[in-house]
Amino acid sequence: QVQLVESGGGLVQAGGSLRLACAASGNIFRINAMGWYRQPPGKQRELVAAITSGGSTNYADSVKGRFTISRDNAKNTVSLQMNSLRPEDTAVYYCNHQQIGVNYWGKGTLVTVSS
Repeated sequence: QVQLVESGGGLVQAGGSLRLACAASGNIFRINAMGWYRQPPGKQRELVAAITSGGSTNYADSVKGRFTISRDNAKNTVSLQMNSLRPEDTAVYYCNHQQIGVNYWGKGTLVTVSS
């Protein structure tokens, strides 16, 4: 089993920046893909950014040019640099790792952007 722990959430003013990190531990064999999802208040969970084992990335249209996802394969971590934050970015952010066809999720970290 794999456990994921997110960190870096908090309260930030609009236009500011935050960096989220996710560390994986447990029975790790191969993590094929990593990603960040978020769930705004009253809405469904949505994909924010994803990165493959080869380093290919994709982003939600709403965060392109503002967010950057990266991974450290040696440490089994994935990070999300968030710049130019907007109030609509307010959400619980979840880390996701996929290993051997199985999805693992963190418990989430709250990001609140004030105006």
